[in-house]
Amino acid sequence: MPHTVTLIPGDGIGPEITEAVVRVIEATGADIQWDRRDAGVSAIERHNTPIPPETLESIRATRVALKGPLTTPVGVGFRSINVALRKEFDLYANVRPAKTLVPGGRYQDVDIVLIRENTEGLYSGVEHYVGIGGDPRAAAESVMLVTRFGVDRILRYAFEYAVQHGRKKVTLAHKANILKYTQGLFLDVGREMAKEYAGRVEFEDRIIDAAAMMLVMDPAKFDVIVCENMFGDILSDLIAGLVGGLGLAPGANIGKDASIFEAVHGSAPDIAGKGVANPLALLTAGVMMLEHLGMRDEGARIRKAFTATVLEKDSLTPDLGGTGTTSSIADAVIRRL
Repeated sequence: MPHTVTLIPGDGIGPEITEAVVRVIEATGADIQWDRRDAGVSAIERHNTPIPPETLESIRATRVALKGPLTTPVGVGFRSINVALRKEFDLYANVRPAKTLVPGGRYQDVDIVLIRENTEGLYSGVEHYVGIGGDPRAAAESVMLVTRFGVDRILRYAFEYAVQHGRKKVTLAHKANILKYTQGLFLDVGREMAKEYAGRVEFEDRIIDAAAMMLVMDPAKFDVIVCENMFGDILSDLIAGLVGGLGLAPGANIGKDASIFEAVHGSAPDIAGKGVANPLALLTAGVMMLEHLGMRDEGARIRKAFTATVLEKDSLTPDLGGTGTTSSIADAVIRRL
């Protein structure tokens, strides 16, 4: 019986890279049936809402989705659809791996997985204006909401991820020296939980700014990193930069009842329709999805094929130094399957 997966092509370059990724996944013979649904700017045009009810119902039914990039206006318009989806399905764990793939860069031995709490912190949406002296918008306030429940489950996820994937160390990145209550709670729970994994997983904590510095000085010191929502958002892009940029950065949003896999880069409307967008981030997210569904052989074949494609510089897109297209790099991966 096939696995049904909700497929959200997204905005901008989303439909192009999604089509390329679907072709590669189908070339493995993976038993998947796609339920194509709208979200984002394209959904507003067709459904008058960025997240149609039909899309939400599809994800509830399939419990897994593969999503292209969605456009979020800066400062105006609707809130982030990605944030809305995480809240709707309580996708509490954001998993962002970064591994050296392109040779010749500054670092040759990066292999880091960042696990970010995905529903609380400064992204919890608790914010408002504060009126001063008759001006209702004289100031603004955002609340960093951290619960023991939320901290406990993300830290448990990080330690279990390390054990299940043969990882050696978990680093908790925090700012407990300044944010003594919210980040102090994060750190206290982490130190206590680490005792349960003693002998199996090494544990350390680092202040977030020092961790950022060490990441660019010696990324090999890190294995699994776990942190609060906003800190994780920032560090995850940093580690992507260590291995070549967001064009190679996949992400998974994991919850108890649903999981959404995505390319974490933007919708790049400036190159939409030109056929030059790099699909490898979404393809790697597709591999993570296949592994999540138990299709490890199919995922491993794709991973081996696209790694060889990049190393041999076959049909690479311009961002990777080639002259290929979205379609040609997918063709090159399929040939190697």
